[in-house]
Amino acid sequence: MQEFFQDPYHVFEVVSSVVLVLILVADLLLVVKRPHVPSMKEASLWVAFYVTLALVFAGILFAMGDSQHGVEFLAGWLTEYSLSIDNLFVFVIIMTGFSVPKKYQQQVLMVGIILALIFRGIFIVAGAAVIERFIEVFFLFGLFLLWTAWRQAFKEEDADSENGLIRMLRKRVNITDEYHGSKLRVDIDGTRYWTPMLIVFIAIGSTDIMFALDSIPAIFGITQDPFLVFTANVFALMGLRQLYFLLGGLLDKLPYLHYGIAAILAFIGVKLFLHALHESDWFPEAFRDSVPVINTWVSLGFIVLAMLVATIASLVAMRREEERPLRRE
Repeated sequence: MQEFFQDPYHVFEVVSSVVLVLILVADLLLVVKRPHVPSMKEASLWVAFYVTLALVFAGILFAMGDSQHGVEFLAGWLTEYSLSIDNLFVFVIIMTGFSVPKKYQQQVLMVGIILALIFRGIFIVAGAAVIERFIEVFFLFGLFLLWTAWRQAFKEEDADSENGLIRMLRKRVNITDEYHGSKLRVDIDGTRYWTPMLIVFIAIGSTDIMFALDSIPAIFGITQDPFLVFTANVFALMGLRQLYFLLGGLLDKLPYLHYGIAAILAFIGVKLFLHALHESDWFPEAFRDSVPVINTWVSLGFIVLAMLVATIASLVAMRREEERPLRRE
């Protein structure tokens, strides 16, 4: 134990983990004690605070002389942040589809973020254990990410916000038509009813599982350090509920954003394949040595470029759409 704490990186792991947990707890208490719809200014300040916090975290890694971990964290954080924004699209659809009162949307978002952290934490531990014993799992991860990239690039919007589980639940359980604050259950004329808030939580939780399945292989394609994998996910999810209110209706006006996310997932899928070919004992050493290796700096550059191109293209398309009525006049 003494040797563990003599390593500055291990000390940093413990201290930063404690700080992150305290910030998350404080954020949770703020939502519970004061549910409200944050103003644009408040949401902007919180998003800026969390982004700055992530950059400070990376800066500390660089200041410790650990540039490799610093670059891996930045690349992982940007990847998870882009996937979290995609998660936000689904949150918007769920909130709209179930007509969640704006006053309680913060609480729903916080529950969704906590569930996402739990599911991702489970998959991180499981993924790290499998990778340690079976590097060839990266072939499966790579295939999964390529399939996910295809699904992202050519997905069709689903107007039905209710999955099969929720439809079955509506048939078998007494559920009220209206919300009763943030309560999950209420008494009406002596009969116990669930409120629509239960369905919202189930919808949020089920989508969290699907996004965790996408994000964990993606982050392991950048770094295999469980600490960096977890912190990249935490920083990507922190401030997500404020970002929800900050972006508001802007999300559906970024038509090309999912292409950027698809490009990132496809790139990491290819990188995982190359890494598995380079490291697997299934192939001769001469062949493994000839396999190109994509370093983390290239990964970081590609991730930033993909998101910039997708965002700029979306903004240009949005401006053209706004100018079209003016030209007709």
